[in-house]
Amino acid sequence: MLKAAGLTLAGVLVAGAAAGGWAYWHLNGNIKSVDIDQALGDDRPPKVTVTPSPSASESPLPTEALNILVLGSDSRSGKENQALGGGDSTGARSDTAMVVHVDAGRTEATVVSIPRDTLVTRPSCPLKDGGSTAVAYNAMFNTAYSVGGPVCAVKTVESITNVRMDHYIEIDFSGFAKLVNALGGVTVTTDEDIDDSSSHLTLKAGTHHLNGKQALALARTRHGIGDGSDLGRIGLQQKLVRALLEQIASTNLLTSPTKLYSVADAITGSLTTDTGLDSLSELMSLGQSLKGLSADQVKTVMMPVVQAPSDHNRVVAEEPAASKLWKSLR
Repeated sequence: MLKAAGLTLAGVLVAGAAAGGWAYWHLNGNIKSVDIDQALGDDRPPKVTVTPSPSASESPLPTEALNILVLGSDSRSGKENQALGGGDSTGARSDTAMVVHVDAGRTEATVVSIPRDTLVTRPSCPLKDGGSTAVAYNAMFNTAYSVGGPVCAVKTVESITNVRMDHYIEIDFSGFAKLVNALGGVTVTTDEDIDDSSSHLTLKAGTHHLNGKQALALARTRHGIGDGSDLGRIGLQQKLVRALLEQIASTNLLTSPTKLYSVADAITGSLTTDTGLDSLSELMSLGQSLKGLSADQVKTVMMPVVQAPSDHNRVVAEEPAASKLWKSLR
């Protein structure tokens, strides 16, 4: 997703300049942002400090690792999101949560999925009105977004991982579906039959080329696969991440300005980022730094969990394995 956004926008910047800047202005205005740094202040894990190499070239690869919290939200706002399963128009949850860790040379990445049903200690989070949420024990992980939005989601992830999130990216239901459609669909192989009345998806085991609505349904499917829990859904979501990377790599967007713009419009129109990524130039810079990263160099894993003793429908972090994983990302 990060590579897709950045490289696509790099091309759009060129097209936008040729069109007198209108495309740049429109796409730049699409992006919504939240000032995570100001909201959380210094009560966070430390940033990675880097000493530049004296022998660095004029355009060196970054020398620091990068951790980005990527959320897929089941936003209830807007007719498009509701039509795709958003439901009630009064709220949203983080249905998908992934910590994307990119190594210092931008040659390898690890995507760690956090099950939404994980029971955690949700820290006190600042609110827009100047107040704060109460600390909550044995709270489901995805309630952080519900009670405190992106700021609380980031703070909760940092609290349970002790890893600083350098950036935040959120994409909603309709945006994900539009992105897949703009790319011409995505090809995914499923290992078992899927018949989920909740996500409205029916597929036989095998290889399928999915449109945006079907891909979104696959990302939301949990019933009728595995044990019916969120853990089975995470496996499908990780398949989708790889399939999207492969689709982007096989599609030469620069040969079709119309398709290029459609993809960029889908990405920017559905994004909420931290203020460090809320412009085309910042997204382009990130994307260009990832241009050497292929799908084969992206490892997908899930935070180690076990069944929660207090609730067999929930999970908790499996220790010491979970702590060992997060330590490797610092």
